Amino acid sequence: MLTLVPTPIGNISDISLRAIEALSNAQTLLCEDTRVTKKLIHILKERYNTVFRENQEFISLHSHNEKSFVEKLEKSFFEQNVVYVSDAGMAGVSDPGQLLVRYCIDNDIEYDVLPGANAVLTAFVASGFIETKMLFWGFLPHKGKDRSLSLEGALNSGYTTVLYESPHRLEKLLNELADADSQREIFLAKELTKKYQRYINGNATECLKKLDGNFKGEWVVVIKASEAQNASAISQKDILALDIPKKQQAKLISKITGENTKACYQRLLEV
Repeated sequence: MLTLVPTPIGNISDISLRAIEALSNAQTLLCEDTRVTKKLIHILKERYNTVFRENQEFISLHSHNEKSFVEKLEKSFFEQNVVYVSDAGMAGVSDPGQLLVRYCIDNDIEYDVLPGANAVLTAFVASGFIETKMLFWGFLPHKGKDRSLSLEGALNSGYTTVLYESPHRLEKLLNELADADSQREIFLAKELTKKYQRYINGNATECLKKLDGNFKGEWVVVIKASEAQNASAISQKDILALDIPKKQQAKLISKITGENTKACYQRLLEV
């Protein structure tokens, strides 16, 4: 059997009783980083006096080797109690894990996914944006045309959109947001559940001023859905469902979102 176990995104006290039980009973632990998982287990032993199974095996399974690892798997591997954990949060959300689940589904192997902490929903609720339809966009491409097209898509998705961004590119992202839509309200969450957790909201320029050059930490960015999109009687989804050429779809989407028609058409081609 396979069990995907979420781990705390910062505060160790957020770990659930079910997660502790699954970790302690695992025979093999597949880990995004074995060092991080071993440190977590050490803390659980010291702080909560948790007793773990002896001779647990730790195997590294990360984004760079996930595909090759799954390709070599045999069903017999899951005759034991296997647990997968990412470094922090819910496996499969901008972390490995989904290929393992797909393997289990395709090969009729029992699996379970435990609920737990994740930065996406925590930041979404903390934003206070009333629009309850949410789209998780993940990380933007690092640079170039791919990044600009992806950002346009996030801004014009029609939903409250959640991004992850590294501290090295947060200032760049805020400047890009200021150029693309200077009045769009955004929400920034820093170091969620940790000692230096911080919430910041306003438009991109206001957020830059509040940060005052301090971009260190792990960031979640929540972009409020535009008022024009919320008020529209027709959505992008409705337009994409129409049996018409992509050029016409792009023209219609640009009408309701304000997105550049050429950029929209290029985005639709890539999708």
